[in-house]
Amino acid sequence: MLLYTIFRYFHYLAIFALAGSLFVENIAIKPTINREDVKNLARIDIAYTISIGLVFLFGLTLWLWVGRPSAFYSYNILFLGKLAMFTTLALLSIYPTIFFRKNRKSNEKEIRVPRVVSLLLRIQLGVLIIIPVLAFLTARGIGANI
Repeated sequence: MLLYTIFRYFHYLAIFALAGSLFVENIAIKPTINREDVKNLARIDIAYTISIGLVFLFGLTLWLWVGRPSAFYSYNILFLGKLAMFTTLALLSIYPTIFFRKNRKSNEKEIRVPRVVSLLLRIQLGVLIIIPVLAFLTARGIGANI
């Protein structure tokens, strides 16, 4: 039980870091940004990337090794939907990450941000809003096929 609590706690901390960094990126992104902004956004994006990895690792641990039997989650359609949404979240972050890292050492005073970067960041927020609902329903056993 203690191990479950510890992993759950770290899972939540990683989720908060993921959500916080994504919110900051969405607030800070503009059609044009200066050198300092792109450096800061690249740092925030690193935090986002690390947190998404930690959410995955702690979630995987909770699913397969600690807590309820893995079958409780493995055969739940809403849990599988949550995994699909999380995967979508990770995939949608690839292009903005590439953009921030590519431009973090730019010498230009103003850097034009492609509209697709802003769009992908906003879509990620939408996906992020759906995941907790699916997690809540899954934890209540809704969607289970066993």
